[in-house]
Amino acid sequence: MINTKVQVLENSQVELLVEVGREIVENAITRSYNAMKSNFNIPGFRKGKVPRHIIEKMYGVEVFFDRAADNIINETFQDAIKENDIDMVAKLRSGDIEVTQMSKENMTYKAKVTVKPDVVLGEYKNQTIEVESSEVTDEEIDSFINQEATKNAREIKVTDRAVQPQDKVTIDFTGFVDGVPFEGGSGEDYALVIGSKTFIPGFEDQLIGKNIGDEVDVNVEFPEDYQSEELKGKPALFKVNIKEIEMTELPEIDDDFAADVSEFDTIAEYKADVKKNLTAKKEEERKIQISNSALDKAIENATFTIPENMIEEEIDRQLGQFSQNMSRQGLSLEQYLSYTGLDMEAFRENFKPQAEKQISGNLVLEQIANAEGFEVTDEEYEKEIEQRASQYKVETDKFRDFISEEYKDLIKGDIKIQKAVELLSETAVVK
Repeated sequence: MINTKVQVLENSQVELLVEVGREIVENAITRSYNAMKSNFNIPGFRKGKVPRHIIEKMYGVEVFFDRAADNIINETFQDAIKENDIDMVAKLRSGDIEVTQMSKENMTYKAKVTVKPDVVLGEYKNQTIEVESSEVTDEEIDSFINQEATKNAREIKVTDRAVQPQDKVTIDFTGFVDGVPFEGGSGEDYALVIGSKTFIPGFEDQLIGKNIGDEVDVNVEFPEDYQSEELKGKPALFKVNIKEIEMTELPEIDDDFAADVSEFDTIAEYKADVKKNLTAKKEEERKIQISNSALDKAIENATFTIPENMIEEEIDRQLGQFSQNMSRQGLSLEQYLSYTGLDMEAFRENFKPQAEKQISGNLVLEQIANAEGFEVTDEEYEKEIEQRASQYKVETDKFRDFISEEYKDLIKGDIKIQKAVELLSETAVVK
């Protein structure tokens, strides 16, 4: 027998009180005894063969209670949540669950559960927003084409002139502070683009006008915010040997160039295609801006408070994604924190604004979907199933049979949220 009771608390929390009867407790204690009996060594009995009543007599009837209680909680908690229709939005954390009474006759425990906060909507339709135009300028077209030209540029060795801005020079260098070489201050065959601002401010400028074979004394001062404490703000001398100069030769922007980089024969046709593609890209970006701006307005006009546990759980999710991305690059999260000098608490704090924004958007969109009474048709559901099956590279029928009822509800909820997004965008007054 299981009895449950729910008490509403402050800050989007409820207390769930669960009482289980003798039969469930006895079953859990028996299973705990079977799992633990080999841990007891009692003279006169083989290991693992000590009767339960002997163990309870020697160690007390409570010896199996902790394990039994854990089993009971694991087996009854989710059912109690469903039975009381509690919309739990964050995992239980340390201290959220407590056994208040335990005997062979019954057990009672209480759990502090974070639930979805109430959202009071303000105005969300017909919101006036400002977004950038999707018109493509001639400058943007030229910039794109120049980038393509840079990809097709040639590096040409220069021997008959001095270093100029934008040249790539190959150098050997050794740095000195107070007349002493410092760690990390030397290099050989280092390729440096003049004007790239790769080195300390003033370093690259002092190479302009110098020639291959020149030995150059470069005097600079490390910035006050330099990463090395030993070098911050200190003057330094670099002895530099210029070994090679290369210049970048860009292709002529003409019909031949268009034929080389595209399917078109003339530069006019190529430019027209570039404009078409840039326009399509900007229009898509504009749609996203409209959607985001309209949602921001709806969030601003709504009233709600996000429970802290909900924020922490979203930070956990985002941090997990970040960690996975780092691991794909061969870097652990611990290594990343070590390199950046951040501790975990400070690093988690960086994720908080985005976590709050993500949660706010979801809460408001869900409430809009409810307010509008959005429903999901069979056709809409099947279309989404097909798209997700394709995404996971699984046959649609197999995907449909594999997913749980909870996941089906999640899919339908996502469709309703998308309808809310479309409603905000379609009704927005764009300036």
